Amino acid sequence: MPLTTIFHRQNIISISKAVSKEEGTKGCLVLEKKLTYTAEAHRIGYFALSKWSSAEFNHTNIILPAIILCITFIIIPIIDSVWMSFTDYKIANLTQGIPGKWNNFANYTRLWDSGKLQSAAGITIFFVFVTVLLTFIVSMTLALILNTKIVGARFLRSIMMIPWVIPTVIAGLLWAWIYANPYGLLQYLVSIFSGGKITGFGILNNQSTALWGIIIAALWKQIPLMALLLLSGMQSIPDDMLEAAKIDGANYINCLFRIIIPHMKSVIAVTVSMCIIENFKQYPLFATLTNGGPAGATTTFAVLSYDEAFVNFNYGSGAAVTTIWLLMMIVVVFIFNKIFKQEEA
Repeated sequence: MPLTTIFHRQNIISISKAVSKEEGTKGCLVLEKKLTYTAEAHRIGYFALSKWSSAEFNHTNIILPAIILCITFIIIPIIDSVWMSFTDYKIANLTQGIPGKWNNFANYTRLWDSGKLQSAAGITIFFVFVTVLLTFIVSMTLALILNTKIVGARFLRSIMMIPWVIPTVIAGLLWAWIYANPYGLLQYLVSIFSGGKITGFGILNNQSTALWGIIIAALWKQIPLMALLLLSGMQSIPDDMLEAAKIDGANYINCLFRIIIPHMKSVIAVTVSMCIIENFKQYPLFATLTNGGPAGATTTFAVLSYDEAFVNFNYGSGAAVTTIWLLMMIVVVFIFNKIFKQEEA
């Protein structure tokens, strides 16, 4: 039975009871008031039901396109890439429109036997761990400084976003000019401070320093956004809580580790997860600065995947690297959030 019918029937019963208790003109007045009240209540109830149905319909309309786009542009390409990693799909298959033949784990075993997979995994993990750790430490320090009442804090918040706004490829070219040997800015500064004793300082030409050069460029690019996100979370902490802690004798370090950071755990979890994903998929800086060199010292999963697919034209092998790359990124983000939640509990 519809809700409106039940609502109407219950009101008729209540009206009948009211009229039976009253007599004459007084009863008619009561009946008139009851009918007016019931009509109004019925109208409001019907309007509420209509509004609820309309809201439910609108929510469905909003969610459905997002689900379709997610399936079309994320789920299907991932499934296609995983399937391709088990085939010998190459440039000839692409040009002739022929599907690749199923070769089981041949792409994975070839990459493993060559040592490329292990090397790329180690470099990627090292790059992500160091970059995320340093980005968080520097960003947290900047957020703490900007959260104080220093002169020019608003101006600093504005100009510090410039590195983040610059496209990553342009940022890579900028740092390539800074690192250029022998006419780059870094070489010029090293020559001045060493009195001309150090020459030919090419940070990107050395296998032991090339990755650190890219890490510095990544820090310059990513610190501004994380610092502002942490600052926004920091400013949501009530001032009364910090003032009460200071009155009770807590110093700044105690306030930081017992009040500020615990109240920012949700913000920290989101920002660090974003930073992990950003550095796992970092390719433009590597492409513009070293392109995987020297001697493979900066060949991450991103560089190896590109080389296998678009340099060697072995799309099946490139898809195999991408599959492992994706799985490793998901596992690292999952482990981080799992550990973070356990510490929070």
